[in-house]
Amino acid sequence: MGDTGFFATLIARVAASLPEHGLYPLLICTFIAGMARGFSGFGAALILIPVGGSIVGPKIISPVLLVIDTIAAAGMLPAAWRAANRREVFTMASGALIGVPLGTAALALADPLILRWAITIVATLLLMLLVSGWRYHGQPRAPLTAGVGGIAGIFSGAAQLGGPPVVAYWLSGVNDAPVIRSNLMLYFAISSALTAVTYLVGGLFVETVFALTLVILPLYAGGLCIGSRLFGLAKPSTFRIICYMLIGASAVLGMPALDALLR
Repeated sequence: MGDTGFFATLIARVAASLPEHGLYPLLICTFIAGMARGFSGFGAALILIPVGGSIVGPKIISPVLLVIDTIAAAGMLPAAWRAANRREVFTMASGALIGVPLGTAALALADPLILRWAITIVATLLLMLLVSGWRYHGQPRAPLTAGVGGIAGIFSGAAQLGGPPVVAYWLSGVNDAPVIRSNLMLYFAISSALTAVTYLVGGLFVETVFALTLVILPLYAGGLCIGSRLFGLAKPSTFRIICYMLIGASAVLGMPALDALLR
């Protein structure tokens, strides 16, 4: 009887935490975001944060994505650890150690509208850099790698949008697609751990976050599994094009001017 009462209370809390509008678009975007993450190693935030932020707000959807991604992507870490260039990843993570707390402070204190416009502009500039054909030749330098990690950490802490700076940097290097994907998987696992600590300190893990997590986690995990399988079928050129498209999508969907359409 006690268990029945517990689950009834849990269901009631979950139902009360669901958005009054936009639930189905949120569920669809969650599944697509999982596919993007499983395929490319990043991209979930580029799809889910703009849409989810317009429905439940950035202070809810950012912690939700952190929780569901940490749980769903855990099984992919052993393979990523083996294939990644771990020296580059840990150098990148050293920059995130500084950037993530700054981004979390921005999420908690800054004007969300200004923050979203800033992310949109930077994502657009990064896409232009990638499409221009510029490439960084040679071995990545540690200070530059750490600097990119710092910028990505700020974006991760602020809106779970740390993908574009990291992808722009590693796609411009000499690593092939499997190594890039593994680097991203391992880096974001470390970045997520840092972000979780700062979110906890900042009081962002409220009850609504965990209630919404229970609803959308299965869809995200399913999309992640499908995306991982699709990666093995893709050519390197296809991998890069899809990464470009994800960054472009983040620049468009992240525009506050489109909020009325996303609601």
